[in-house]
Order: sequence, then structure tokens, then C-alpha cells
Amino acid sequence: MSVTKKLVNNASSAVDEAIDGLIMTAPNLIRLQGYRVILRKDVERVVKDGRVAILSGGGSGHEPAMGGYVGHGMLTAAVAGDVFASPSIGSILAAVREIGRGNCGGVLMIVMNYTGDRVNFRRARDQARIEGIRVEMVVVGEDCALAVSSEKRGGRRGLCGTILIHKIAGAMAEQGHSLEEIAEAAATAASEMGTMSVSLSACSVPGKGPSFVLGEDEMELGLGIHGEAGIRRERIQRADEVVATMLDHLTSSKSYLSLNAGDRVALVVNNLGGTSSLEMLIMARAAVQYLIRTKLVKVDRCYVGRFMTSLEMAGVSLTLLHVTDERLRCLDYSIDVPAWSGLNGFTNLETGQSLVPTRVPQEQPASKDISKPFDINDKLANTVRKVLEAISHALIDVEDHLNELDRGSGDGDCGSTLKRGSEAILSKLSSGSIPCGVPPDCLSTLAKIVETSMGGSSGGLYGSMLTAAAAHFTKGASLETLVDAFKMGLDAIMEDGDSQPGDRTMLDALVPAHDTLRTQILAKSSLQHAVSDAAKAAHAGAQATVKMPARAGRAVNVNASQLMQPDPGAEAVAIWMSAAASALT
Repeated sequence: MSVTKKLVNNASSAVDEAIDGLIMTAPNLIRLQGYRVILRKDVERVVKDGRVAILSGGGSGHEPAMGGYVGHGMLTAAVAGDVFASPSIGSILAAVREIGRGNCGGVLMIVMNYTGDRVNFRRARDQARIEGIRVEMVVVGEDCALAVSSEKRGGRRGLCGTILIHKIAGAMAEQGHSLEEIAEAAATAASEMGTMSVSLSACSVPGKGPSFVLGEDEMELGLGIHGEAGIRRERIQRADEVVATMLDHLTSSKSYLSLNAGDRVALVVNNLGGTSSLEMLIMARAAVQYLIRTKLVKVDRCYVGRFMTSLEMAGVSLTLLHVTDERLRCLDYSIDVPAWSGLNGFTNLETGQSLVPTRVPQEQPASKDISKPFDINDKLANTVRKVLEAISHALIDVEDHLNELDRGSGDGDCGSTLKRGSEAILSKLSSGSIPCGVPPDCLSTLAKIVETSMGGSSGGLYGSMLTAAAAHFTKGASLETLVDAFKMGLDAIMEDGDSQPGDRTMLDALVPAHDTLRTQILAKSSLQHAVSDAAKAAHAGAQATVKMPARAGRAVNVNASQLMQPDPGAEAVAIWMSAAASALT
């Protein structure tokens, strides 16, 4: 298996260089010389004041955990091991000595439940106690993926929920609670918490290949943060369905966390490393909705972000913690750490409330009535409806084709954008909201629909075209007026899009279509014949873009040697012109 590409200098020095990078960019942190230990810069004050010092740590590769949580209100120190490997006993003991020696408050170790971490932290604890340092240890194991067998002594894995225990313990330490009180509160909170994860891709340790392989249409439920196997692999599902599966398993009778209607929880939606912010927010929305509307619980806090990762793994974990007023005060306690700056969650979302606060938009000012010269023409209305339906269905059918063309010259969404507009038009046609028998009102309505539903440059340019064309119908309707309105629309596109024919855009299909339509109408050809010839001209124009250099649009930033297909905007014009011609037969 080939080595995965990484932006590192050397696999063996990656951890130390990452720690140095954190220290260089976080002015309130320092490194303990000779060890992979990150300390609060004011550690001497913590010791002098006799406040309980909070220590955590584990293997690297889970950044920002744990070094990113060192600072006021959370950890006093963090210890790092190699990637996915437990810290050494020497580093752990060195950290305990720095934060515990001479500290009458003592030290609380918060340890994730992995064999190496438990063994090494426990041995360091025991040695520190021999040296006269007060030390307690809380082990966090909240993984709800796998049922715990009485025949297996390992227990549940520690996952992202550990950072909530850091938050609770850190707040209590700042408030002056005793070591025993903090240890008890942390252990109790850890026992009332659960985490479930899903992955779409593997991670890879620097210098090695992927830790496992998932099929293109597969996801894995319940895997660990080191790539350990989960409970099962399934075909990828919609985000709402994935979240429901995760939360149902997390709170099932066979799992770990009891959840009843009316319970209060804090939710963490954690990025495992390679998931886009767009996906994270969709997953957060799904989780909040499912908890409130299906599980009937109150979501008192929700945190979304990268809290505990697995290198570049694409995936998400969901953590639930039962909360009380006291736990909420700890979660809300002011902190100053690199990885939690300004993150406060939200409060008091429960069944019956609107989950997304909204504001009613201001009404659009009434527009000048330009339809007075027109009587509603039923025959025209039926023809326009038929054409619009044909165009809309044609564009919906070629979504993938246009997206594929757009991937070579843009962002790959041309087909999807036009599909949204087409679906909106069909919906409005179904409800009778488009005045098909009144040309200016029909065009103005279409302009509003595409500007509202499509987005992107296509929505804006088609909106400009339709609005300008509508304004030309002031003294009645005729085929000549239609051609002139078409020309007004093209002028609007050229002005708003800052483009001309020959720039490799939709204009390269629209302009020849207009010119042919004008010629045929002036020659007194039938509308069906004129539109059919215009569609052929649009197709020829679209094909001609294959050899054109891009001088406008996103394709202008693409190397000319990569532009081997027709411009997707021009291709779309050829498609809807052909659909219109067919509808007129």
C-alpha cells in the first residue's frame, strides 16, 4: 500500500514540530524542555495558589486534543505521545512534578480508556504519590459502539466526550473545589455520557498508508479514533438517516447511555478531521432536530467543531452528556485555550420551540404594471406552459451531464443549479402562479423564480435576461417583439456578466440562436420552424466553445489544455432551445 501524502518534513519529527507549532502560535503556553509536555505559562501561579491542577494526554494525531485545551479554565498541562501511541511514563511524571510539586491542591489526571494510557498514567501516578504529590485519576470511557462483555476487561474506549470532562474539571478547579470533589464530579459526569461515530474514509499515520479501506459507497459505524473497527459497515445514507442510526444506537437498551423524554443534554458534534464545515452543520441540524422532535429531550448546549480528530479521517462523532444546572455552569465557565476560543453553544432548545429563529423578509415594492395592454390569451398561455414544462424537464434530465462538463471548467454545479430553477418553475406552474398568457408578467415572474431558487452566476444572468426582456413588452406582443426582447436580454447578460460572444460562455449559444431566430421571423417563417433552426444554431455555437479560449467566467482560471468539452452554460442553452422547439411541434 502506498504512503499517503502528508505536509510533514519527516514522519519521525512530526509530533515534536507540531507541538512547537502550537507553542509558537499560542502565547499563553510553554513547553517543558526535553519532554512532550505543554504547560500553561502561568503554571507557577496555579501551583502557588494551591488550585487543583488538571492533567490529560494521549497519543498525537487527535489535534486539537489535548494540547489545544491547555489554559485557563481547562487543562493545566497536557502530555503527547507519538501518533496514536500513549505518552511515556517519563513525560507524564515530568508533567505531574511541574504542576503538582508544592501544590497543596493536588493533581487530577483525566485519562482516556486505552490500555497504554491507563498503564502509563497509573504508573506515573503511583510514583508521584511516593514522591509526596497528591494525585487522583479519572478514566473516561464513553464509547457506545460496542457492548461491553463480562469476559472482556478492557471496557469502553475514551472518545471526544473526554473534552467535556476537561471543561467540567477545569472550571471546578478555577472555582477552588477540592481534588476529591473534582474527581468525583468528573467520574460521575463520565458515567452519564456516551459517544458514537461514523466514518466515510480512513486516516493514515505519517509515513504510512491508510489504516483501512472503505468502498466508495460505504460508511463505517462505531469505529475508534485510531481506526479501530466499528460495529458494522453500511451503504452511505442521507445525513438525517445517519444521525438517526447513530443516536438510536447510542441510546438503545443494549448501549451505554440511558435517555428518556424530558432529559436535558449537552451535544457535541465532532469533526473527525476531514469533514467539511458544510457537512458538519448539516449533521448538527439533523442531530438537534432528532433529539428534540423524536427523542423528546431538551438540548441545553450544542458544540460543533474539531475537538478530537483522527488525523484526516472523514467522519463525525456525536456525544451526549446528561446535564444539570451545575454542569452547565461549568460548561459555560470562561476559558482561555487555543481550541475553544469563543465557543459557547446554545441554550434551552426543547420540544415545541422553533428550532431555527427566523425573521419575515420585507415585501418587495410594488412594480410598475406593464401588463395593462395585454388581454389574457388562453392559446398563448397553453403554448407557453407547454414550452416551460418541456424546458424544465429537459434541464432536470441533464443535471449530471452538465455537472460533468462544469467540473472541467468550473465548480461542477451547473446542472444542479439549473435543476433547482427548473423544479421551482414546475412547482409554480403546478400552482398556477406563472401568468403564462401575459408575456411581460410571465417573464418577470420567471426572473424572480430563477433569482430566488438558482443562485450562482446562472441565476443572476438568467434573471437579468428575463427582466430586461419583460421590460420590452410595452405595446403588445408579436413575434418581432419577441425577437427584440430576446436581444434586450442578451444585452443585459453582456453588461452584467462583463462578457461578449467568443468568451466561451452561454452567449456563444444564445447569440447565434437569436440571430437565426431574427432571420427566420423576418422571413415570415413559422414560429416552430424559426425556433427549430435557432436551436440548431445554439447547438453549433455550444460545440464551437470547445476550441475557444476562456475570457470570462470561472473557466478563465483553468489551463486552456484542460478545456476539452463544450462550455456547460452554452450546452444548457442548446438543450433548452431544442426542448422548446420540440414542444412547439
